[in-house]
Amino acid sequence: MLLTLPDLVGRFHPVLVHLPIGILLLACFFQWLVLKPKFAVLQPAIPVMMFWGMLGAVAACVTGYMLSLSGDYDQELVGRHQWMGIFTAILALVLYVLYKLSLTEKIARFISLGVIVLITITGHLGGSLTHGSDYLTEGLNSDNEGAALKPIPNIDEAVLYADVVQPLLQSRCYNCHGPNKQKGKLRLDKQELILKGGKDGKVIEPGKADESEMIERMLLPAEDEDHMPPKEKPQLTQGEIALIRWWINTGADFNKKVKELPQTDKIKPILIALQSGNVEEKKATDVPEAPVSPADDKVITKLKKAGVMVMPVAQNSNYVSVSFVTAGAGADSLVKLLEPLKKQIVWLKLDNAKINDGSLDEIAKLTQLTRLQLSNTNITDQGVVKLRSLTELQSLNLVSTKVTASGIAQLKDLKKLKNLYLYQTGVNNNDWPQLKKTFPATQIDSGKYTVPTFATDTTVVKFN
Repeated sequence: MLLTLPDLVGRFHPVLVHLPIGILLLACFFQWLVLKPKFAVLQPAIPVMMFWGMLGAVAACVTGYMLSLSGDYDQELVGRHQWMGIFTAILALVLYVLYKLSLTEKIARFISLGVIVLITITGHLGGSLTHGSDYLTEGLNSDNEGAALKPIPNIDEAVLYADVVQPLLQSRCYNCHGPNKQKGKLRLDKQELILKGGKDGKVIEPGKADESEMIERMLLPAEDEDHMPPKEKPQLTQGEIALIRWWINTGADFNKKVKELPQTDKIKPILIALQSGNVEEKKATDVPEAPVSPADDKVITKLKKAGVMVMPVAQNSNYVSVSFVTAGAGADSLVKLLEPLKKQIVWLKLDNAKINDGSLDEIAKLTQLTRLQLSNTNITDQGVVKLRSLTELQSLNLVSTKVTASGIAQLKDLKKLKNLYLYQTGVNNNDWPQLKKTFPATQIDSGKYTVPTFATDTTVVKFN
């Protein structure tokens, strides 16, 4: 990744500030310490420390000015911080000159008090720019050991954005994308600014969470430079990310209450947990625990350009989920691009894709797959047999395909298979008992549900 000048300056600015200014502070304190005979040994070090501290203050002013040109910070706060920094550098220069000219040490000592005060004010303003105006009290005011959300007793009556999403953004994102700092010219503290996006375009696509830049960056590995929030900052939990995804998928509405929005089976337990303030989502059991190397960026880029969605399955994970939902025509040729990612792909969604039995030759190579969705495709028994190599498979969806019981029975050696979806397939009514014997540890969904009759039910009998 190429670094822009503001990025480069931003990396060196803290070094040019913290170390030299720290030395300058020590020199000011030493001026008072040497009044006591036992600290007189520090006297020769004071002018040297003042010199380097003064140069550091000047360098910090220069790099700070260059950094301010990026436009990523609140200009009013930048102006105050900038002038305090200039006054600090000027006073540090005056102090050094006085000391070198061996003028009245008493005057120099009192000027050093002014330097200490200016450094304190400048440092506080700089901290406010970088970490937010409440950075000193943030830890004191947080509940639940830094939890982003407080308990919401009546979650159904809560406004999803105001009571759930906004507190998450405020806690985890405002430091870089709030009123004081706008990294990438992106602000997330107001409705119109969230929808507007930053210098790289929109960050959310209402109704399409998996295509939203915000979600993609949240799910990147922590060591990735594009990961949000930065790895040194408090991170969103998987449950918190799931809430933001749900908000985007339901249209990113800023006014609707939770009860007014459709709730998925996945989000319901997280909403219930919000009532106690704990929104940690349980770790998926079908994601390998063993570490894996990152997927090839070139292959991912090529797939995304073709309309295939590739997303990390979890934050800080190199395992990925691949979906062909928006790929359109040509899926049968695109599956051939998946082989270089065979170590990373664990979830594959091919529902409604234009694939046939030949495509399953490529899918059979993805031996890390734990979820495979093939509903509404043109596969048959001849193709299903090829899936026997997927020994890690836990969930297989064959809804609305032409597969029969004999073809499915060929997968009996997939010992980890937990869920098998066979609604509207070629399986006959007489085949279900035998399939259940073949897959005793597998939950087979036939789609043929029955509703029990209760005594309270009303039966209407008509006589002709």
